[in-house]
Amino acid sequence: MTTTPDASLLEHARALDGNDPLRAHLDAFSEAPGVDAYLDGNSLGRPLRDMPEKLAAFVRDDWGTRLIRSWDEQWMALPMELGDRIGHVALGAAAGQTVVADSTSVLIYKLMRAAAAADPARTELVIEAGNFPTDRFLAEGVAAETGMTLRWIEPDPVHGVSVADVEAVLSERTALVSLSHVDYRSGALADMPGITAAAHGVGALMMWDLCHSAGVIPMQLDEWGVDMAVGCTYKYLNGGPGSPAFAYLRRGLQGVLRQPIQGWWSAADIFAMGPEYVPSGDIRQLLSGTPPVISMLAMQGMLDLIEQSTIAGVRAKSQSLTDLAVRAYDEVLAPLGVRLLSPRDAEQRGGHVTIGHPDFREVTRRLWSDGIIPDFRFPDGIRLGLSPLSTSHVETVTGVLAVRDALESGDL
Repeated sequence: MTTTPDASLLEHARALDGNDPLRAHLDAFSEAPGVDAYLDGNSLGRPLRDMPEKLAAFVRDDWGTRLIRSWDEQWMALPMELGDRIGHVALGAAAGQTVVADSTSVLIYKLMRAAAAADPARTELVIEAGNFPTDRFLAEGVAAETGMTLRWIEPDPVHGVSVADVEAVLSERTALVSLSHVDYRSGALADMPGITAAAHGVGALMMWDLCHSAGVIPMQLDEWGVDMAVGCTYKYLNGGPGSPAFAYLRRGLQGVLRQPIQGWWSAADIFAMGPEYVPSGDIRQLLSGTPPVISMLAMQGMLDLIEQSTIAGVRAKSQSLTDLAVRAYDEVLAPLGVRLLSPRDAEQRGGHVTIGHPDFREVTRRLWSDGIIPDFRFPDGIRLGLSPLSTSHVETVTGVLAVRDALESGDL
């Protein structure tokens, strides 16, 4: 009997799931009735199964019973304590350098604006031309506010920014280099230590956007000398829609850089209510207004799972999933004219694989209606976002086969 490509792929996927050391965690996440494959965990992670009970307990006890006393008992310290957990579990960052607050956009602005003002002799800001819109828009805004010049990097669209790309635009005028660790389109993984060292070689500061790497890619921010970093918590940290972002500021820059949104939570004495602003000298200086406590609940359970699994274990599962997606692409999608828009080498990509075809906008609509949920990215890309702790190998193959079936249906 001849084995079909579908059967071979599914058999291989089942074998991988059977040997997956993290497979028990699949049951920790809520089911979504009618969804056969959720391949968008790099945009919004699934909720943990116990979240309804945790939210109810919070309303009943921490808020409903302790009332305002919970601020003194636990909530005042939560942004820093949760930041330390993220730093320890996912970032390779010692305590006191990471804080949870605001949105990704607000935190990038705070740090970018602070870096722009650090040295008046440095007048250039380096960023990639294809970076996520928020990063680019903020850089344009900061440049307009400060009179700085933007230097744009235009890297290979599949393999992303290289050390050589960055070195080509650096000079003694560079104030800040701001890049994404994982390209939101192709999934290309940047050389964080190499690029950081290049920026430092001309005396510039280095900031990384970790939105597509935090919780799925091991990193060592302290060891690699990273100055600043910002990441969201609703992707691989499963904090839920609109959950707050985190910011990392290395200890040597705390009390040196000054962020521009001088709210009362970043004051040296929060309750002094004094006539003038005196900033805190520690990581709390990155706060502004009252932290979103309820929105910090969901990610805490995910941090537990990542810590149990280890970030290295999560990365190994991620590479297994994306390798399988590339194999499935080769066998059933490449013959249909679909393009691979991500690096083939698992060491060079993050947690998602991007594929391209002119019909993918309509294909995505068809897939969503059929319970297959990937992510469409303009102009013609589908991202297969494979969140390691909540995604199986069979689910991955199911999604790729569904893309093939939709393309072959002829009724798009």
